[in-house]
Amino acid sequence: MRIDKFLKVSRLIKRRTVANDACGSDRIKLNGKIAKPGDRVKIGDILELEFGDKIIKVQVENISEHVTKDGASDLYKIISS
Repeated sequence: MRIDKFLKVSRLIKRRTVANDACGSDRIKLNGKIAKPGDRVKIGDILELEFGDKIIKVQVENISEHVTKDGASDLYKIISS
């Protein structure tokens, strides 16, 4: 699954266009490398998201195309925030 779509489906970022912009402005890292919107996410990958001066690090636990609001947090595990 594309990283911008994963960020939207997992509700880490509200909209896919915002996720796409975040990747384009080097605020998202995938396994320590700056991510592009089209990069593929696999189970076990580590994502780092920069929100202003706050950095959230999560591990991908599951990948699914459609998830309910309650099930969105099952797609990842927060490592540090």
